[in-house]
Amino acid sequence: MASKGSDSNRQQQPPPPVSIEIKATQDQFFVWREFVWGGIAGAFGEGMMHPVDTLKTRLQSQIIMNASQRQKSIPQMLRTVWVGDGLKGFYRGIAPGVTGSLATGATYFGVIESTKKWIEESHPNLGGHWVHFLAGAIGDTLGSFVYVPCEVIKQRMQIQGTSSSWSSFISRNSLPVKPRGDMYGYYTGMFQAGSSILKEQGPKGLYAGYWSTLARDVPFAGLMVMFYEALKDLTDQGKKKFPQFGVNSSVEGLVLGGLAGGLSAYLTTPLDVVKTRLQVQGTTIKYKGWLDAVGQIWRKEGPEGFFRGSVPRVMWYIPASALTFMAVEFLRENFREKGSDNNNVVSTLSIERKRSSVHEVREN
Repeated sequence: MASKGSDSNRQQQPPPPVSIEIKATQDQFFVWREFVWGGIAGAFGEGMMHPVDTLKTRLQSQIIMNASQRQKSIPQMLRTVWVGDGLKGFYRGIAPGVTGSLATGATYFGVIESTKKWIEESHPNLGGHWVHFLAGAIGDTLGSFVYVPCEVIKQRMQIQGTSSSWSSFISRNSLPVKPRGDMYGYYTGMFQAGSSILKEQGPKGLYAGYWSTLARDVPFAGLMVMFYEALKDLTDQGKKKFPQFGVNSSVEGLVLGGLAGGLSAYLTTPLDVVKTRLQVQGTTIKYKGWLDAVGQIWRKEGPEGFFRGSVPRVMWYIPASALTFMAVEFLRENFREKGSDNNNVVSTLSIERKRSSVHEVREN
């Protein structure tokens, strides 16, 4: 009798919570997917728009390279790069640019979703827009450890152009090219540039303008996420009122991402100018720090100096952000459908387990 009672007790025990384990695994997989898709999307956007970024860097740094000459306009700089370097000149520094964007995109999109959930749970009193701002800022800050050295290498390679044009520039301006000289030597590639900067200036050289980069990118990343989510809310309200005009999430990401990126880029252009000047000056210390750079630009160039290169910056970020958000939304949409199918399987398993356990109790 005792053994029979113990057998019935064992039969009445509830089944193990397999659905919880499967759900946890799916959540972890979702986070890793965000890292991968964010990295791919970031590298894709940078690769497509690198020539525009080269134009922007040349415009913002020309006062360091040619302080005595009149500053060139966008068409003039475009012609200068084309005549001096050809098509190759616009793609100088693309390897470190893509590498940095790969790291930033991965951390940006990989951290942002989990960070939003954590902030909403730990600080429920914060408004939705502040949550989006903080999530974007945290994600971008984590990526800066890889992004900043890549940005320094990329921008120095961009202003050099090809080896022939760089040699011509050095000879025209009679600049000594040697360690601790007025200007750094020619960089043949990303790794050679990194090792050269590390040898001549140490880690400080690779992280030149680090705090100015954070001062630019943290507000930019926060604003872009905040604007994107706000525009998505407006779009969702519009879909409810006018369902016949609904579009898929990829097109939505393309349009809203471009608007959010362009607006955020323009508002943070002054911070980008300061960062670029600090990073390309090399061993010739024209600016002693962030505040000194701000003061000198204001005194010598006025408000116009802070928005130098704003047009190509916005021209870069509108399509780059549009392509990035479109790629992420496309990948999310396709994998979300597969994930929802898996969730249905999990819920069916849970229901079947519950039904089977109820039948066992009734039979006993």
